[in-house]
Amino acid sequence: MVWQQIYDPFNNPVLSTVMAAVPVVVMLAALAFFHVKAHLAALLALASALVIAIFAFGMPANMAGSAALYGAANGLLPIGWIVLNIIFLHRLTTENGSFKVLQDSLARITDDRRLQLLLIAFCFGAFFEGAAGFGTPVAVTGAILIGLGFSPLAASGLALIANTAPVAFGALGTPIITLAKVTGLDEMELSMMVGRQLPFFSVIVPFWLIWAFAGWRKMLEIWPAIVVTGVSFAIPQFLVSNYHGPMLVDVIAALISMACLTGFLKVWKPATVHTSAALTGRVDNSKIDAEYESKIEPSAAFSSESKKAVMRAWMPWIILTVFVFAWGTQGFKNMFDTRPAIDPATNSAKLDPQGKPMREANPVFAPVLTFTTIHQQIEKVPPVVPAPKVEEAVYKFTWFTSTGSGILLAAIVGGLLMGYSIPQLIHQYLRTLWVVRYSLITITAMLALGFLTRYSGLDATMGLAFAATGIFYPMFGTLLGWLGVALTGSDTASNVLFGGLQRVTAEQLGLSPVLMAAANSSGGVMGKMVDAQSIVVASTATRWYGHEGEILRYVFFHSIILAILVGGLVTLQAYVAPFSSMVVGGN
Repeated sequence: MVWQQIYDPFNNPVLSTVMAAVPVVVMLAALAFFHVKAHLAALLALASALVIAIFAFGMPANMAGSAALYGAANGLLPIGWIVLNIIFLHRLTTENGSFKVLQDSLARITDDRRLQLLLIAFCFGAFFEGAAGFGTPVAVTGAILIGLGFSPLAASGLALIANTAPVAFGALGTPIITLAKVTGLDEMELSMMVGRQLPFFSVIVPFWLIWAFAGWRKMLEIWPAIVVTGVSFAIPQFLVSNYHGPMLVDVIAALISMACLTGFLKVWKPATVHTSAALTGRVDNSKIDAEYESKIEPSAAFSSESKKAVMRAWMPWIILTVFVFAWGTQGFKNMFDTRPAIDPATNSAKLDPQGKPMREANPVFAPVLTFTTIHQQIEKVPPVVPAPKVEEAVYKFTWFTSTGSGILLAAIVGGLLMGYSIPQLIHQYLRTLWVVRYSLITITAMLALGFLTRYSGLDATMGLAFAATGIFYPMFGTLLGWLGVALTGSDTASNVLFGGLQRVTAEQLGLSPVLMAAANSSGGVMGKMVDAQSIVVASTATRWYGHEGEILRYVFFHSIILAILVGGLVTLQAYVAPFSSMVVGGN
């Protein structure tokens, strides 16, 4: 029997919204105010969500449990699988000393910590966001920053702040492609619209990043380099998204930005070199921070290393880049995840209505698990969707083409080339698994929470509260995207949750559905730095376990202010010329 979601179980929108928000409040309060460890906070939030979904919103208990299990499966693959294997690679490079050589080679480009942040956290991170997404950029850049001597809070928080403007085009455009599917809007128009919003923030975020790290005065000292970084990213981001499509936006923009910044630093140097790795304005006397303070001048360490040693140090990360890029291409995924569909009656290939050969899931590389308890057994109803729509729950176990598998193979190849034996690799992997055990629990619980809120309708209840804001909806609709990413940890998931609602509400209010669907994705990117999944990835990459609450408190202000700025731009595009002329497709 199909269960219909109920969005106002108390016949009181305010009370229903408050109840729907309880799991979010439990999680954030546990992390930020009660200093509960992240895995326990996530489990508490999940438990509260189960209670509210079942007893307040009337969701059958077996459906609630199945939705949570479905989310947990998605937490382990792809998210947890990425985190586990990138930390494995990082440990291999750290144990044999090559990571120290890599740090020094990066420092040779510039000893200035501010410029290192631009190069690594923003440019390098944007490349990995474009190629892989799903936590990879924060894991990689956080690990590099901690190795360069940045404090754990600085490495974690700044990696999170930097990983914002590229997110909507991450994982080869997956959020935009998904948004087009769930809304029925044109994919190219959505790509163009997001490409007319985020480039503004691709210029702003590098300034914001350095200001958050070193303060206003220190930021102004390197403004030429910041301008080069931001503009050389923003222009390709606009051009590729508007004239090519969403898939290669971040990859191309990041490569151009890295090349421009590196070239610029060959002809320009700051008047003063900022070598402190501490966050300006913060007094942190914790022992763990002291352990990560840089004890030597980076360039002095590099001077004793040969070019050959530097190439060996970069080799695992070059291999990683190649594997991640290959694993992110749709052609590669299609090669293993699907196979030609055969009609058993004729033993010949099935053809679609256009006469093209059809493909089906490959049971070896992409076995499918259907959660029958909830698959097509839960129905979304108006006003969240234009017409009643059943939810699907099919888990594709793409064990080989998952980005994490590419990272694991890259780590194995790199490890063998670094001189590790097979037994040593197995030993290091088991040690890594033990190190990240709590992070994997947290990620699993968080995705279980996100999927439960989706299938129970808790997310839609909160979304409808935003939709009741009328003329202010461009602002609040943008913040709805922020909320979606903060809840789920994924711009793609936020687009799935609220994309349809954005279109329906925009049409009811006479706004452009393309504008508001794009705003969901653009606003969502600023929620990336406060979602528990990203924070756990950051704390794991920087080996600062148990401090997730402190990271959250540090980045929350930056996240909400930047989201409001995105909302302000969307409001201008909705109502004020000449910004309104930027809207694709009109109202």
